Amino acid sequence: MALTQDELLAEFEGMTLIQLSEFVKAFEEKFDVTAAAAAPVMMAGAPGAPAAEAAEEKDEFDVVLTGAGDKKIQVIKVVRELTSLGLKEAKDLVDGTPKPVLEKVNKEAAEKAAEALKGAGASVEVK
Repeated sequence: MALTQDELLAEFEGMTLIQLSEFVKAFEEKFDVTAAAAAPVMMAGAPGAPAAEAAEEKDEFDVVLTGAGDKKIQVIKVVRELTSLGLKEAKDLVDGTPKPVLEKVNKEAAEKAAEALKGAGASVEVK
């Protein structure tokens, strides 16, 4: 009859660390496996690395409209060109600034969108 998981845990609970270590070694040999500790999670950037280097490594950017400026109608038109929004949705987006216009786009698309919006008189941030 096979032992259940709870029964095995109860058995391990009564063992000393030396006995557990010997068990792990025997288990590894019997089944040809390794009980390695989990590897630490790597950080996004090297410790002490400048924030500019981390920003350069990004491959997804958000284009955030921070202000419509004086030419609100022109900005709405550009927003509609950049997105698949209808007139009302684009107007609501422009009226509700700051709001993201494009999310998770590549650097080139983010720069083009920012230029188009700035050309229409809007204030834009690329994050």
